[in-house]
Amino acid sequence: MATLDASAFSPDDDTPVFVISVAAELAGMHAQTLRQYDRLGLVTPSRTKGGGRRYSRRDVGLLREVQRLSQEEGVSLAGIARILELENQVDALRARVAELAAEVDALEAGSGRTTRVFSVSPAGDVYAARLGERPRSTRSQALVVWRPTHHR
Repeated sequence: MATLDASAFSPDDDTPVFVISVAAELAGMHAQTLRQYDRLGLVTPSRTKGGGRRYSRRDVGLLREVQRLSQEEGVSLAGIARILELENQVDALRARVAELAAEVDALEAGSGRTTRVFSVSPAGDVYAARLGERPRSTRSQALVVWRPTHHR
């Protein structure tokens, strides 16, 4: 019979593997604190079919950050919720910038030079257009010409 090598398994940071008591110990908190943070929506773990909480490594790191902001920085739980919300927005925006940069790279690779401009609506929607075309949205007053200064 073959034995399983535990080192062969390396769950990523988002895999929910820790029960609440283990997550609380790893985060240096009481399990009741984790339950409270879950109720407040600060750190929301995955749930098993039976309703048990399962925390990932990312969740444990977030618990530590919530504790640090609360204890060391004196930020209220409402303030921490807002900080986490803004950090999530920043992450989403960074991902969108990466998507747009990849699109620009693909366009440049296909044409040899940039032949498009991008217009941005007040809501932040980005539209690609050919040089000389007007933006599709009549509400947009912004026009951005993308000219990379260096090749990535």
